[in-house]
Amino acid sequence: MPNIVNNLGLAELKSAFGKAEGMLFFSMAGLTMEENEAIRGAMFDSGANVRLVRNRLAKLALADQGHDVDAAVFRGNVAIAWGNAEAAIGAAKVVNDSKLRKDGKLGVRGGVLEGNLLGAADAAALADVPDRLTLQAMLLGTISGPARSLAAVLDANQSGLARVLQSHVDQAGE
Repeated sequence: MPNIVNNLGLAELKSAFGKAEGMLFFSMAGLTMEENEAIRGAMFDSGANVRLVRNRLAKLALADQGHDVDAAVFRGNVAIAWGNAEAAIGAAKVVNDSKLRKDGKLGVRGGVLEGNLLGAADAAALADVPDRLTLQAMLLGTISGPARSLAAVLDANQSGLARVLQSHVDQAGE
């Protein structure tokens, strides 16, 4: 019976990980049920699916995807958050911003983003990546900045001329 359960669990993980653009591996040690629910809820709000996995099954499912994950990543209680790339970034932000990380109950172990295996430091750095709307605003500012500056320079000549003429009119009226 356990073989059937393991095979079903492995097939489910392979299917889920095959569709994922990003994954975050993080440790969950000593969490209370309230803390666990809060973390899972925050990750769900960021768009990520979260599951506490059997380490051996997770390694097999990731190996099926072509990722040779270090054995140190899967020691102890390890959870995986997966989804699109934004979900993985959101999950990294949840872990990084949580007070539980500071207490040592949560910690980033690694991740996968768009087919690239990330170490712990790189996966934790995902928390510093701005969200999609912020990136779009930054790109729009970069694109529209030169045009805005050109319009201001061209407008400055006419407005300067208008101020000089108005000054002459004001002085002639006195």
